[in-house]
Amino acid sequence: MPELKTFGLFIITALAEILGCYLPYLWLREGKTIWLLVPGALSLMAFVWLLSLHPAAAGRVYAAYGGVYIFMAILWLWTVNGIRPTTWDIVGSAVALLGMAIIMFAPRTA
Repeated sequence: MPELKTFGLFIITALAEILGCYLPYLWLREGKTIWLLVPGALSLMAFVWLLSLHPAAAGRVYAAYGGVYIFMAILWLWTVNGIRPTTWDIVGSAVALLGMAIIMFAPRTA
């Protein structure tokens, strides 16, 4: 089950990054309170810390994380922004997740 743990950690990491970017967006673009920068900054700090928890090489983790981030961004688009993903959004997310799985779970000798 290390694959499930890795994927779950990526999901939480992506949520922290998206939230950390969304809260300042609300302040800058939607005129919400500047105090949103505080939880936004904390969320981005959590994002960095969560990325450091993966045992794989950093470059590999960053590359694979991108696939999960794409999936989570499309899910955010749907659940938070209320915009239903297109077929191409879903296909693109699936391809990105497949890429993440290949990068993270391929057999390695070293």
